Amino acid sequence: MKILKKVFYFVGLALILLPGHTQAATITGTIQYQGEVPKFKEIKMDADPVCLTHHTKPVYPQTLVLGEGNTMANVFVHIKKGLAKKDYPAPPEPVILDQKGCHYAPHVLGIRVGQPLKILNPDGTLHNVHALSKVNPEFNLAMPKFRTETTKVFNKEEFLFPLKCDVHPWMSGWVAVMAHPYFFVTQTDGKFKIENLPAGTYEVEAGHEKLGTQTASVMVTGDEAKEVNFTFSKPEKK
Repeated sequence: MKILKKVFYFVGLALILLPGHTQAATITGTIQYQGEVPKFKEIKMDADPVCLTHHTKPVYPQTLVLGEGNTMANVFVHIKKGLAKKDYPAPPEPVILDQKGCHYAPHVLGIRVGQPLKILNPDGTLHNVHALSKVNPEFNLAMPKFRTETTKVFNKEEFLFPLKCDVHPWMSGWVAVMAHPYFFVTQTDGKFKIENLPAGTYEVEAGHEKLGTQTASVMVTGDEAKEVNFTFSKPEKK
């Protein structure tokens, strides 16, 4: 039995040392909200009857979207520090931003430097996509009902900045432009997963549009998985 264990050990070691074999770590976690949950007013879309036709139920702002146990959606999690300096080629596939129902979907999106952002307008009404970026050039793009799609590209890394529609003031979204692929946007389960990380010590940042940012230092080695959780709460009034 001891001989057999040694054989398995050396076989495993040999596989690890084979050319092309790299160990990759994973950082996971859950984002939660703590405290009294604010109540948001229903969005009134009466100003544009076309918008109303897309909804049969009340629509509310996506400023704070919670799941069971107050887990948080729309939190952008990324590796802020610790990555080796290298080029990460941008994927050719576009990230989709849809405006169906006079509503940005997704509300928060991550995109790579140089990756296409395809903006859709299936509503049959006028939209005006206004990107309030600071590092990348700001743009203010009219999309009449006959302009059903357009494409934009961001050429510089930039953390969360807002999008708005100057025609429909309730429409808001957020974009983060990353130079690397190590980021994640949470859904209502609040979970995130950043995979394929080389061994190292990283600063992980979680950002929310209204509740600010939080960071944590995480060290990973080999192909291990580490967990780090974040809890957001409403800031106290000064």
